[in-house]
Amino acid sequence: MRLHTIRLILSAKVLQQTLSGGRLVMVGLVLGLTLDQLIQMIASILIIVFSAVLLVYWFRYSCLLLLRNATEQPDASPLVGERFSIDNVLATVRTEPHLENLEQSLNRDYDVLSYLLKHAADLELASIENRMLILDYQLMRIWYRLTRIVAPNQSRKALEEMASVLGAVARQAGQPSEEVA
Repeated sequence: MRLHTIRLILSAKVLQQTLSGGRLVMVGLVLGLTLDQLIQMIASILIIVFSAVLLVYWFRYSCLLLLRNATEQPDASPLVGERFSIDNVLATVRTEPHLENLEQSLNRDYDVLSYLLKHAADLELASIENRMLILDYQLMRIWYRLTRIVAPNQSRKALEEMASVLGAVARQAGQPSEEVA
């Protein structure tokens, strides 16, 4: 009969039970790391964490620059005001007591714009900038849902940024495409 063992790792100890004997024995787990290896492992973890923080910072800064550039451009697109509720949300987000209606209207606008992104190849909306802005919109939607009860001011800022993102993408969709003849 072959002896079977079951091992469960519990923090720094291993719980070992033999099936034939039915005894439980605690066996110390030896990591076998030298001090240099431990320092290298900690340094690698810190580098990964620091790189992730810098990536998030770069993403937020890039999105804010894209939004600033989009708001500085003249608004020659009637598409934003007529078919979308973006201007209404931007005008009332600071004073509206109930933000759920604003969120629903932004989500409807987002659905329309995401459909355009996927199906309208001639509008040239599939640029990396628009994809970054759409990702920013999705992250702000998550942030809004997390903060709407706990921090209403943060949720208002998230809704305002969501509307700005949709406005930038909608303005680009309303611009005439630049064709090279």
